[in-house]
Amino acid sequence: MGIRVAVLALDGVVPFELSTPGQVFGTANQAAGAPHYELRVCAPGRSAATSPEHGAFRITTPYGLEGLAEADTVVIPAHAGFLAPPPPAVIEALRQAAARGARLAAVCVGAFTLAATGLLDGYRATTHWQYADELARRHPRISVDPAVLFVDHGRLLTSAGVAAGLDLCLHLVRHDLGAAPAAATARRIVMPLQRDGGQAQYIERPAAPTDPGALQPVMQWMEGRLDRPLTLAEIADHAKISVRTLNRRFRAQTGATPLQWLLSARVDRARLLLETTDLPITLLADRTGFGSPATLRHHFTRHTGTSPHAYRAAFRQRTPGETGQRLRTPSDSAADHVGLHPVATGGTGTEG
Repeated sequence: MGIRVAVLALDGVVPFELSTPGQVFGTANQAAGAPHYELRVCAPGRSAATSPEHGAFRITTPYGLEGLAEADTVVIPAHAGFLAPPPPAVIEALRQAAARGARLAAVCVGAFTLAATGLLDGYRATTHWQYADELARRHPRISVDPAVLFVDHGRLLTSAGVAAGLDLCLHLVRHDLGAAPAAATARRIVMPLQRDGGQAQYIERPAAPTDPGALQPVMQWMEGRLDRPLTLAEIADHAKISVRTLNRRFRAQTGATPLQWLLSARVDRARLLLETTDLPITLLADRTGFGSPATLRHHFTRHTGTSPHAYRAAFRQRTPGETGQRLRTPSDSAADHVGLHPVATGGTGTEG
């Protein structure tokens, strides 16, 4: 049986964020060649209207709130009425899911719905940067961090606004299936597996090119050479375009420069090797193009919030190569169950 994911659609749901889990987890199934995830969309009364700003159309869902009862993961997308108290039945359904050991993941201002359950009290959380102060004002027992892309407390997760929902879902794929399927999923949706920096909605991004696969051959060429230095001129020469055009196309398609994307790919490769091999850090630094352990530690820690050593200690033991793994249950680890090992991305970290 696959990992059952329930996506909660409340009135005013934002269509993009409603579809994000299906896009990521469905693509993960395709990339892995197996149905690891079973998705279901749930709504009170099996019906929900989308937000007025996004077309205000009504959807009919195959499940009501009872669909949360057997879910391993519940995703709570943003909805237009997030400042109003959620219906009592929704709060109760979420609390019962948490009591069963389900993983609750709030996207964007979906954090307000999760916060209303009281489950986030005493924890660190994030939301869309525009509403971070309001979340902190309404729920003073939550430590609100507006700077990160997402926060992971094991069974309670929150993400920043809009596109950060993609980051959060990819993070869940990495946890559930391992680094290789997560990287394959990220490539298929033309998204870095681990974005650098904090909330990306501070940046105005140009429109994506009409041909989403235009840079795929260049990206694959770069990924095949992560163990060597690459200059912007070399990449542009391979792509047979000018450096200026290369920069423009990369920013349009990925939101990053070619060298930023390359750095992220090097970190992704390091994560994969840390999860799936016992290579010493010196050799791992060579194979990922960082050249030295110090350079690897610097960039890896800046991207992930943890050192390579600490990351390997946390993930090597629970990622069985590239074959995937079952969803961990509360009995697997008391520390995971109570959230003693939080992970935040997009912020800063310390060496471990």
